[in-house]
Amino acid sequence: MYYRSTSQLPEKFKPRPVTSFQSLTSLFALLLFILSMAPVAHAQDAAEIIERMEQVMRGDSQYAEMTMKIERPRYNREVSMRSWLKGRDHSLILITAPARDDGTVYLMRDNDIWNYDPRIDRTTRLPSSMMAQSWMGSDFTNDDLVRDTDLVDDFDHQILRTEEYNGYECYVIEMIPKPGTPIVWGKVLVWISTEEYIQLRVENYDQRDELVNTMELTDISTFGDRQIPTRITVIPADKENERTILTYQALEFDIDIDYDFFSRANMQRVR
Repeated sequence: MYYRSTSQLPEKFKPRPVTSFQSLTSLFALLLFILSMAPVAHAQDAAEIIERMEQVMRGDSQYAEMTMKIERPRYNREVSMRSWLKGRDHSLILITAPARDDGTVYLMRDNDIWNYDPRIDRTTRLPSSMMAQSWMGSDFTNDDLVRDTDLVDDFDHQILRTEEYNGYECYVIEMIPKPGTPIVWGKVLVWISTEEYIQLRVENYDQRDELVNTMELTDISTFGDRQIPTRITVIPADKENERTILTYQALEFDIDIDYDFFSRANMQRVR
């Protein structure tokens, strides 16, 4: 049969409309936009995970009683302490033992770090250059205990992978210090459980990408409505048979405490 025009053709024989170049271009542009946004969303998710971990591990405010054991090949040393914190910018640590260090206080308030030594009745401001130094001869740094660094704002974050660690499915997040921040590490890797947002492991690397130390968080216990590691072990990468163990004996979250508690005047009278 002969058809004079395509309009007379049966439906199945009619030619299909050709997609326009403009439509293809729009589709291609949309795909590029989606692909370009994926890394941004991924990075934002990583920062949110770090923030949720901070909320679980620290809360809005906190009181703790701890013992720190410093293990060296030739000696062991124990330090007992009490600590208070509020938000990210206020913390106070009181040393209660041994007797020679009893009454020593470390205070962070906003951007200032202070140390009170009762033996000489003197309060000293710690410069930023000291934040990476050993805290009381341990494998912790001043920054680890007093926390001058903001894990959310001072780093760029990226999720490297998820993997099982110590029985928990974990995010492995890489944190790179932002330019201009007073952070000695070249990068930090953090293992955070995907369901509970518990921090389980930290690896600190220097500027040459060499491992400096590893922090292992274990012995998870329940405090109120959250699960928290009660044992933190810091292991130097280049020193055999050396480590520092911080153990929590008591831990309370979201305590009622005023910002005025974190003052230089209170350093001399807090007990």
